[in-house]
Formats: sequence, C-alpha cells, structure tokens
Amino acid sequence: MGALLSFFVVIVLVLIALVGVKGAGLYALFGIVIPYAAVTTFILGVILRVIKWSRSPVPFHIPTTCGQEKSLPWIKYNKLESPAGTLGVIGRMALEVLFFRSLFRNLKTELRDGPKLVYGSNKWLWLAGLAFHWSFLIVLIRHLRFFTHPVPAFVNMIDSLDGFLQIGSPHLLMTGVVLLLAVTYLFLRRVFIPQVRYISLPADYLPLFLIIGIATSGILMRYFYKVDIIKVKELTLGLATLNPEVPAGIGVIFYVHLFLISSLFAYFPFSKLMHMGGVFLSPTRNLANNSRMKRHVNPWNYPVKVHTYEEYEEEFRDKMKNAGIPVEKE
Repeated sequence: MGALLSFFVVIVLVLIALVGVKGAGLYALFGIVIPYAAVTTFILGVILRVIKWSRSPVPFHIPTTCGQEKSLPWIKYNKLESPAGTLGVIGRMALEVLFFRSLFRNLKTELRDGPKLVYGSNKWLWLAGLAFHWSFLIVLIRHLRFFTHPVPAFVNMIDSLDGFLQIGSPHLLMTGVVLLLAVTYLFLRRVFIPQVRYISLPADYLPLFLIIGIATSGILMRYFYKVDIIKVKELTLGLATLNPEVPAGIGVIFYVHLFLISSLFAYFPFSKLMHMGGVFLSPTRNLANNSRMKRHVNPWNYPVKVHTYEEYEEEFRDKMKNAGIPVEKE
C-alpha cells in the first residue's frame, strides 16, 4: 500500500510538470520559480534540522562500540571500534561515511531445521548502498558542468572516467546506469523481503521512486528524447548566477526531470534522507569511548535529599529489633 501510494505521488508529479509546461506553457514557473523555491527550502530546512539536533541535550556518554576499550597499558584495544581519542573517532566516522563499515558487517539470520538459528554473511545490501550513494555523488558532481563556466578540470576528468567505455553516442555514463540499478534493487528489497516490507512506510518508498524517476528521465533525455544541451546550460547557468532566463525549445522532458529534482530537494529536509547530516551528529558515533579514563557526569544532576542507612536505622531501630533484623547500633 505504501509503495503504491508513493508511486502514485510521483506519477502525479510527472503529470503536473507535463500539463504545466506542455499544456499551460508555464515555463518560467517550472524553470525558475520552482527550482529556486526548492533550493531555498532545502537549504533552510537542512540548517533548521541541524540546529535542532545540535541543541538536543546529550546527558549521557553513549558511544556504540564492539571492540576492546582502552584501559590498562598491557591490554590491546581496538582503535577504530572503540576509539579513545579524537583521531580514532575521525577514522571511525570516515570509514562509516565513505564505506558504510557497520553495514558491511551486517548479518543475515535464518531459522533452519532443528530449529536452529543460523547467521550468514549478507553483503548485497552493503554493495547496493555503496553503489547507490557513490554513483549519486558522482552524478551530482558531473552536473556541475551545467552550472559553471568554464567547467572545472576535475568535473571534466570525472566525466571522462565515467564514460571511459565509449559506448554509444553520446557515450554511456556508467554511474547513471549504476544509480538506476542500485535504487531499483533497494526498492525490490523492500517489496520482496517480508520483514523489510512489514516495517516500510510511504516515507521509505517515496524517495526511492523520486530517484528512480530522476534517473529514468535523465537517461531518456540523454539517449532517447534529445534536448538542446546549449539551451539547457543557458538556463542552468542563469539559475546559478541569479540571472535566470528561460530559452525556448528545450523540451518538456527536461522540465519533468527538473521538477522531480526540485521535489526531491524540497522533500529532503523533512525525510529520512537527512541521515546524511544526522550521522555526524549521532552521539553513538561521534564520541570517544573513554569512560574508563574520564568521569562523565550527567549535567542534569542536581542536589537530591537522600535517606542514608544511618538515618533509616535511627528511624526504624526499635521495629527492626522486634523483627529480629540485625542493627549496627544497639
């Protein structure tokens, strides 16, 4: 149900762009106003979410670790799994952000004959997640050629490496295909694995369908329904320099592509995609595990009136004696 609802939302977005551009001729709205509004929403939304998270109190020292903590000098500790200082935390975070290290160790559990619980390696999710995120990043970097003039050398280099197979004309860019395959796998995984489907919500499916729509429209626009790339760059460069102007004859498929991107940007701060920034603010990841070297006191602690054992015995001594309970003072 959640998948169908999200799919319907994306179809409606595509129809809105088609009707708005091809039917009503609202080129300025879909080419200038909506992209600016989406980017503004994205920037302000991300800033507000990060500020809100940064202001959340963390009264306890709660790093998640699965390795030997640093203690006595002769006991070897795990510098990445249980970092004792800032350098170890940086290394751990870098491996997590760049290579999804915790997901690499993800295990699959199955109940087999016996019954017997069996643990096995499950690297497909890690591989798909890694391929999806890295290809998405490379696609974003490649698109900088539409927003810059002259195009930076590193963008041209990435574009050349991405199309090094020289298949077709224009040449096939591998990251576009990898992105579409990876996000399709992540969607199919949610549909065909019962446990994952059970916990999946529309908020889990909508970003996947938006990205599938963006990748598909981009591939269609590059290889099948050609658009005037010069006019596209004229529009995007105008948007980047805050001097926008919509040239005629770009093609409706471009506006569908741009509207889906704008929708994703506007939705980003309010979705689970914000884990991109949240991972850096997670106290389970960004804290050193140094509880044996440093005393961490809850800053919320306040003086509490306690009832000591001496006071307790002074109050109930006679009753304790009558009940045969030993007392310290006769």
